[in-house]
Amino acid sequence: MTAGDAQHALAPLTGGCACGALRYEARGAAANLCFCHCASCRRATGASPVAWGTFARERFRVVRGALALRRSSPPVERGFCAACGTALTYAHAARPSEIDVTLASLDEPAALRPACHIWVSDRIAWAPLADGLPQYSGWRTEG
Repeated sequence: MTAGDAQHALAPLTGGCACGALRYEARGAAANLCFCHCASCRRATGASPVAWGTFARERFRVVRGALALRRSSPPVERGFCAACGTALTYAHAARPSEIDVTLASLDEPAALRPACHIWVSDRIAWAPLADGLPQYSGWRTEG
C-alpha cells in the first residue's frame, strides 16, 4: 500500500455506474491495486487494461440499486449495473471474503493508484506498458 492509499484507508470510498442507478461504498484499506490485462477482464469491460482494487467483502455494500451478477467462469462472478452495463465488481470463489472493484468506477478514481500489471501474458500488443510498474505474466506471484 502506498502513502496515497493509506490516506483513504479509513475514509469510505464511493462510486457507481454510468447512469447513476447503482451506487456503492467501500470502507477500509484497498489491496491488490493493479492493472489486469487478462482476456476475461478485457472482454467483460471492453477495455484493456482494467484497474482493480480489492476490499474486504464485509466492507463493500451497494447503497442504491442492485448489483446484477454474471458468472464469467466457474469460479468467477462479475457484478454490473443492469440498467447501463457498467462493470463494477469481480469475485473469485477462492477468495470468498474479498471483492474487487473497478477503480475507474470510483467517484474519485485517482484516490487509488494501481501498483503493478498482472496477466501481461494476455496483453494486447498495442497496449503499451511504459509506466515502469512491476509486471507479472499471470497473478502477482508469478514471474
